Amino acid sequence: MEQCPICYTDLEIRDCTPCDDCGWDPKELDDFKANKHVYRTYDVYKGHQLTLCNFCDVDFGSYLPETFGFKNRQRIGLRDFHLIKEIKAPQIQKCKFCHECMRTLSFLNFQFDLRQLNTQNTADT
Repeated sequence: MEQCPICYTDLEIRDCTPCDDCGWDPKELDDFKANKHVYRTYDVYKGHQLTLCNFCDVDFGSYLPETFGFKNRQRIGLRDFHLIKEIKAPQIQKCKFCHECMRTLSFLNFQFDLRQLNTQNTADT
């Protein structure tokens, strides 16, 4: 069984929307069925991509800097994103999910990668 790259808990499989941030949440699944969101894939930070709904992309700047390994109070927000594409026909998909971190594997991998990148950048300075 695959483990979470952040906390090492065994991952479970669940239905998710295309949003890498909140797509696991049953409320988001209800919103998806009611066509309340659009989904876009962004280059979020130095080539690292996420697909986000139109709520999570705006709210992304609320993450604390430590979430992604920043040491200098840096935050990533919508103003930093580069649009890659809008998802024209979004669908529910099976995703791996960590019930401890409350995130999908795609988001956890993004978080892990940024922490690694920022640890390397700190070591280089």
